[in-house]
Amino acid sequence: MTKIVSWNVNSIRVRLPHLVQLKETIDPDVIMLQETKSTDENFPFDDIKEMGFEIITKGQKSYNGVAILSKIPMELIANELPGNAKDEQARFIEVKIKDSDPFNIATIYLPNGNPVDTEKFPYKLDWMQRLKDYAKKKIDNQETVIFGGDYNIIPNRGDAVNIEKWKNDALHHPDSIKIFREIINLGLTDVFRVFNSKEFEFTYWDYSRGSWEKDNGLRIDHFLSTPSATDRITDCQIEKQFRGLERPSDHVPIWFEIK
Repeated sequence: MTKIVSWNVNSIRVRLPHLVQLKETIDPDVIMLQETKSTDENFPFDDIKEMGFEIITKGQKSYNGVAILSKIPMELIANELPGNAKDEQARFIEVKIKDSDPFNIATIYLPNGNPVDTEKFPYKLDWMQRLKDYAKKKIDNQETVIFGGDYNIIPNRGDAVNIEKWKNDALHHPDSIKIFREIINLGLTDVFRVFNSKEFEFTYWDYSRGSWEKDNGLRIDHFLSTPSATDRITDCQIEKQFRGLERPSDHVPIWFEIK
C-alpha cells in the first residue's frame, strides 16, 4: 500500500513541527501540500529532505503555493493547469508516482472566489472549468489519476453544519456547485465518501472564536479519482486531531491508501 496525504498547511514554515508530527504518526509515503506561502527560493528544502522526502514545489511570494513531497521517485508532469497562459498563481502540480504500478497525483489549491461580486469569483469559475477540461482528458485517456487538495467547495448538505448560510458564498454558490458536479459527473469519485457516509466530518475550521470548539467546520478538502484509480483505493480518512495542536493550520490532513 502507498499512503498519500493532502494538507493545506497555511504556511509551510510555520507548520514544519506539525509536518514532523505527521511523518511520525501517519507515516505517509507522499504529501501533497497547499497554501505553502513560500517562494521556491525560501522553501525549507533541507528540513524536509532530512525527513526522507524528495520535493517538487511551485511557489509564490506570500500567497498560494503548492508542493509534493515523496519518498517514492516521482516525475513532474505539469506545474500549472492548462487553459490560461496569463494565470501566474501557484495552484497546481501533477506528478507521476513511479511505484511498482505507477499512477499520477495532482495537488490543487482551487481559488476561494470570495467576494462573489469581485473578479475573484469569475476567476474561480474559470479555474474550475479548466480543471473539468483537464480531468476529462485524463478520463478519456483512461489514466490513473487522483486530484487532491483544497477545493474551496462545500459539496453537499452534510459537509457544513448549516448549508443554507453558504448559498451566496463562493464555496457553495449555485454556479460553483454546478461546475463541481459536472466535474464529478465526468466519472470521478469523491474518495472520502466511499469510505465515510457519516455527515459533518470536516477538514477545515476557521480561526474565528468557537469554530473549532463547537465543531462548526466545513469539508472542503477532497480527493477526486479517475475510475482506474478508484478501483485501487482501499481507505480514506481525516486526521482531525491536527486542528487541536498549538498554532494549527485551519485545515487538517486527509489521506488515502492505494494498492
